[in-house]
Amino acid sequence: MAQGPRIGLTARDSTPHWPDPPRPPAGAPNILLILFDDAGFADFGCYGSPIRTPHIDRLAAEGLRYTGFHTTAMCSTTRTALLTGRNHHSAGVGSLANFDSGYPGYRGKIAKEAGTLAEMLRPHGYRNYMVGKWHVTPLTESGATGPFDGWPLGRGFDRFYGFMDAATDQYTPELVRDNSPIPPPRTPAEGYHLTEDLVDQSIAFLAHHTLERPDEPWLLWLALGAVHAPHQAPPDIIRGYDPVFAEGWDAERERRFARQKEMGIVPADTALPPRNDDVRPWDSHPPEERRFFTRLQSAFAGMLDHADRHIGRLLAFLEAAGLREDTIVLVLSDNGGSQEGGPTGGVNLLGPRNLREETMAEKLARIEDVGRPGTYANYPLGWAMASNTPLRRYKQNTHGGGIRDPLVISWPGGIQARGELRHQFVHACDLAPTLLELVGVAPPATVNGVPQMPIEGVSFAPSLRDAAAPSKDRPQYFEMFGHRGIVHQGWKAVAYHVPETPFEEDRWELFHLARDFSEAHDLAAAEPERLRALIALWWEEARKHQVLPLDDRFRQRFAENAARFHGRRTRYVFHAGVGHVPTEVAPDIRARSYRIEAEAEFAGGDDGVLIAHGDAAGGYSLYLQGGHLIHDMNVGGEHVLLRAERPVAPGRRVVGLRARRLSREARPTMATGPGESEFTLTLDGIPAGRLCTRLGFFNFVSWAGLDVGCDRGTPVSHYEAPFAFTGRLLRVTVTMDEDQALDPAQAAAVQLSRE
Repeated sequence: MAQGPRIGLTARDSTPHWPDPPRPPAGAPNILLILFDDAGFADFGCYGSPIRTPHIDRLAAEGLRYTGFHTTAMCSTTRTALLTGRNHHSAGVGSLANFDSGYPGYRGKIAKEAGTLAEMLRPHGYRNYMVGKWHVTPLTESGATGPFDGWPLGRGFDRFYGFMDAATDQYTPELVRDNSPIPPPRTPAEGYHLTEDLVDQSIAFLAHHTLERPDEPWLLWLALGAVHAPHQAPPDIIRGYDPVFAEGWDAERERRFARQKEMGIVPADTALPPRNDDVRPWDSHPPEERRFFTRLQSAFAGMLDHADRHIGRLLAFLEAAGLREDTIVLVLSDNGGSQEGGPTGGVNLLGPRNLREETMAEKLARIEDVGRPGTYANYPLGWAMASNTPLRRYKQNTHGGGIRDPLVISWPGGIQARGELRHQFVHACDLAPTLLELVGVAPPATVNGVPQMPIEGVSFAPSLRDAAAPSKDRPQYFEMFGHRGIVHQGWKAVAYHVPETPFEEDRWELFHLARDFSEAHDLAAAEPERLRALIALWWEEARKHQVLPLDDRFRQRFAENAARFHGRRTRYVFHAGVGHVPTEVAPDIRARSYRIEAEAEFAGGDDGVLIAHGDAAGGYSLYLQGGHLIHDMNVGGEHVLLRAERPVAPGRRVVGLRARRLSREARPTMATGPGESEFTLTLDGIPAGRLCTRLGFFNFVSWAGLDVGCDRGTPVSHYEAPFAFTGRLLRVTVTMDEDQALDPAQAAAVQLSRE
């Protein structure tokens, strides 16, 4: 037993003692995990793509590519499984972190009983760095007051630099350092891009580590925003891909499939399934549409290419610092290619979420804006299908296109294989136990005094050295928004679920994955007994892992969570200096009447923002320009501007906006859509301008948060951000009426893409 210090009367008759610090196991490697967002199975060059990813390809040539790596079909859920080694429902994140449904499997926050890899490595001498997308904390807990127990620093990481939500603008991101929101270090005009910044911060963390603690191992978890929408990258990179994809998604899918066979990624007898049901043949679109669709795919490719270039910088640093030999590098994706761009994609897809469609004429008129600041571009379904070659369906689905993803692993000092393939079935929850085995530590019985649930994943470390190592023999279930699946002993049963239809009406399919990589041959009719057994096994696993109750109310859950968080509160007071308020914490003004009142001291001829929520892709702003009060409601890039009839007089004044939803009786022609609203500007309570419009925030305001006294992101309205208010702002008060009405029938027409 270690002896403590002996304390005498003076230092001369005392003996000091220094407790031993945590010691890592001998030879414990560093770990660099690079996690892409929404990259499909076939998007890396080393998996068959023409997109330039030479640095990822080099890692594959120096190590291994897995062809049977599976995720959970969505981002929060896969991240939970990767971090904890447990199934996502078991750990409490059965769906997005945006939802807390009140059931154990759907809290939107990783349970304390499911320790993270960082928490498990910390007692063994590891320093842990988290950079990029987190999204495993409820977004209602992502504001400046936390609580912070679900943030990276509360879950075992020593430093954090990144963003909390599912997505963010790559030019003006909602950044957090450790536990505090911060502005980006540069502006888009100064060449800022989030990917470059994240890699800069990663290198800085490791540079300090090697200086101060050169003998201690580290974990760096780099979760890029790429290639989640908005697809944003330097224009020259984007335009360079137009010739590559000009022949369309059908030809590209065929080419990728042929390359995959040549590489051995898929067996030679694999069949390429027909197009997904919702994808039209490329040649059926007119030339101008094809030109636009090509540019959207070029933006996706440019974003991935751009990310690979910066990965190259990080790898170059590892080599220059002498760290590469002893570092396990993993590159993977959290789910398959995204279906959230819909059939035609768009330059700004925030409009359709509020029932403001972007016409093809508008898309074509803005084709050169794709990928630039102020846009929210995403590609159409046909390109998502090509991303997932040769697999069916997309992200959110439990068919292969949603859950089968690339995984590259390179460890020069620990893996002898170079450029080899591994075909074992591997799941996201298997990664943490694999890394623990490679480090040489056992999962702890307790973390921070909390007894731990069992690790549910199975280490696949043997396959790193032995291509013939068996896959795990326990069943692996899948569930997302009611889509279900299970893989066991080389067979897969899977059901596609149409939202808000009876689950018992779902049609289950059966595939022999060992012989049918692409899930092209449904054997349900030929082997009904096997299918029934797998379905029964799925229900057994669902009960075991907190999957129940099944809940397919994807769209309603956003409204329910907002209502639960805000409760009966209808008044919000923002004092000067408040900013970076996340969307989920900001006043919920969707589909309701409300008032905004700003109290300030005006000098006459003032300029600047009083309150702004959102960015150039969508949001609202109340501001002064040339002394006149202006309100701009920016719905997907279409601006509804209201300017006061007279300037604000000098002195202490209260200026504001009154938004009033008109009753259905008052708007008999509004049979569909979000309805009509009346907006009135007020100066000291006296009306100073009025208009009515059908446009409004029915479903979603913005990814970007709310600011007071300035507009920190790309500008919501026609001014140059941050457009700080030149007067003395005292407070802004938002008061909401209790008339919010989010019509479920209208909600069903809106495709949300919160991931």
